[in-house]
Amino acid sequence: MSIRLFDTAHRKVVPFEPGPLVRMYVCGITPYDSTHLGHAATYLAYDLLIRRLEDLGHEVRMVRNVTDVDDSILPKARELGVPYLELAERELARFHSDMAALEMRPPYAEPRATESIPGIVEMVSALLDSGHAYLTHGTVYFDVSTFPRFGELSHYSADHMVKLARARGGKPDDPHRRDPLDFILWQPSLPDEPAWRAPFGVGRPGWHVECSVMSMASLGPTLDLHGGGTDLIFPHHECEIAQSESVTGETFCGHWMHSAMVSYEGEKMSKSLGNLVFVSDLLEVADPRAIRLALMRHHYRAGFEWYDTDLEEGTALLHRLLAAAGRPAGPDPAPFAERVRAALDDDLDAPRACEALDDLASAILSGGDDPSAPRALAELGALVGVALDRPATH
Repeated sequence: MSIRLFDTAHRKVVPFEPGPLVRMYVCGITPYDSTHLGHAATYLAYDLLIRRLEDLGHEVRMVRNVTDVDDSILPKARELGVPYLELAERELARFHSDMAALEMRPPYAEPRATESIPGIVEMVSALLDSGHAYLTHGTVYFDVSTFPRFGELSHYSADHMVKLARARGGKPDDPHRRDPLDFILWQPSLPDEPAWRAPFGVGRPGWHVECSVMSMASLGPTLDLHGGGTDLIFPHHECEIAQSESVTGETFCGHWMHSAMVSYEGEKMSKSLGNLVFVSDLLEVADPRAIRLALMRHHYRAGFEWYDTDLEEGTALLHRLLAAAGRPAGPDPAPFAERVRAALDDDLDAPRACEALDDLASAILSGGDDPSAPRALAELGALVGVALDRPATH
C-alpha cells in the first residue's frame, strides 16, 4: 500500500513512496507569539501523515526548526523591551505545551537558527565562492540568474513573485540587488540586534538560508518530504531549493506538501485584525481531543473558516467516540478500519476518516456482538491521535 499526496511542484496528487526511513522537514515557528489555530492545523496534517507512515511500518524522522532570529522576532522583542532569546524561550515553551496537549508527535530534532550560525556561514561562503551569490554594501544576496529553475516549485511568473516579495517584506526594490528576486543570505545587524562575525562581514543570516542549513544538518542533502503552510511556497521554499541545490548539486526534496490557510468566521486570521484564535485559549474551554477532531473535519489542502461551532461539533464527536469505546461489543470493525486508512492514504482525507470513526461509534452504540469492535475503535482513535482511554474533560 502507498499514500497518495498532493505535490506542490507537480500540481497533482501523486504516490508518496519513500523508503523504510522517511526524512521529513516541516518549517517550524518563529517564537514571538502564541500558537494559533493556523499553526495547529498545519502541524496536525504532518502529524497524521507521520502516524499513518508509522502504521505502514516506516521510521519517520521529522525535523521541525525554530526560527529564533529573523525579521519578525527582533522587532517584537524590541517592542516588548525584552531580549529576543528570552521572548523565544517563553513562546517556545507555550508552543511545546500546546503541541503536547494536542498529542502532536515531538520532532526527531528541533534545531534553532541561533545554534546553526557556523553552518550558515559555511553555506554562504560556498555560494559566494561558486558565483551563486554576491556581496554588496555589507549584504550577501543569492543571484537567482544562476539558478534557471527558480520559480518551478510555485509556478509563479517573475512579476507575480516580485509582487509577493514586496508584500511579504522581501524588499525587491532595493537598488543594491542585481535582480528584484535576488534574496538575502546575510545582512548587517542594526545596533540593537544580534550579530555574528563572518568572512563577509559582521551581521546575521537571512531567513531562507537558515532552513536549508538546519534541514541538511539533521537529515542530509535530500529530503523525502518538505512541508509548511501555503504562505511559505514563495519566497521561503522557492529560495531554499535554489540555495540548497546550488551548494550540493543534488535534488533538495522529493515531495513538497503544503497546508492551506485558516480564517476565522469569514475573515483571514491575522495579527493586524486581532482575530487570531490561540490554542491555549481553546484549551481552557475544551478537551484537547475535541480541538483535534474539530480540525480534522477540514481537509489540510482546503483553506477553511473556523467558527466557534466547530469546537462544539468536535466535542460532540469526542463524546460519541468515548461512549462507544466503553461498550462491550459492536459490529465487525474491519470495514470501518479499512475506510479510515483508505481516507488517510487518499491525500490525508481527515474529514472522511472522521466520518468512518463516527460511523463505527454509531454502529457500536446501536448494538452488535463482536467484542473486538470497541477495541478496534480505540486503536483507530490512536492512529489519528485521539486517545479514547480517559473521560472527557469538558
